[in-house]
Amino acid sequence: MRTWFITGGTPGGFGMAYADAALECGDRVALTARRPEELAGWAQAHGDRVLVLPVDVTDPAQVEQAARAAEGHFGGIDVLVNNAGRGWYGSIEGMADADVRAMFELNFFAVLSVIRAVLPGMRARGSGWIVNMSSVAGLRGITGFGYYSAAKHALEAMTEVLRAEVAPLGIRVLAVEPGAFRTRAYAGFADEPVAESVTAYRPMLEDVRTAMIDQDGRQPGDPQRGVRAVIAAMAQDEPPHRLVLGGAGFDAVIATLDATRSDLRACEPLSRSADFPA
Repeated sequence: MRTWFITGGTPGGFGMAYADAALECGDRVALTARRPEELAGWAQAHGDRVLVLPVDVTDPAQVEQAARAAEGHFGGIDVLVNNAGRGWYGSIEGMADADVRAMFELNFFAVLSVIRAVLPGMRARGSGWIVNMSSVAGLRGITGFGYYSAAKHALEAMTEVLRAEVAPLGIRVLAVEPGAFRTRAYAGFADEPVAESVTAYRPMLEDVRTAMIDQDGRQPGDPQRGVRAVIAAMAQDEPPHRLVLGGAGFDAVIATLDATRSDLRACEPLSRSADFPA
């Protein structure tokens, strides 16, 4: 029986899908949430196999306290799922500096806080899994979501290095990149009008907002099926380093990587000309 520590316990989201899947496997779950009252009925139905922890993951002290509470309650943490996150939209030039910093605090620095809180216990036991929920935006820049893409790109790079550092310690690391999934993530766009300081970008951002509103409730990805795919990947004899979720997301990532490879190859002579002569 494993113990999962999952951040971002919002009803209808990936965090809850992970929690339900872990319980179906016979495991135990510590789930963090900013609004734990929303999960009271769900938690009560599962008794002492579930621990709901009120946590703002951007507060390192709260993260540390939650990790210690989960370890004290269950005896240790075997699987960490860094799921908490959110995307804001805006232009590279015009997004408010405070919003840019908040983007990175939630989508990158908070992940570091959780990892650093949980890793000592995993190192002591010589085993564990860390699953970092990235995004297709972590592998290709998304117009209108430049800083969200940047934060997820940073998460991808950190995850790759972390994987190499902790592999000799018996700990495995997986990056997961969902495309468009039917969670509540798109629901807020209808209530958030475009706030853009540079008028030249407003038409582009209005189109982005309209597309998000139109997709809400019609995204092709199923969070429950996505989580089952992650668990199946973790169970493979040779687990992958990353897993893109969703057919459209997979196609977009492959097309992006193919285009990047072609772009690099086209300038290969120039790249090689930068070395000292042999």
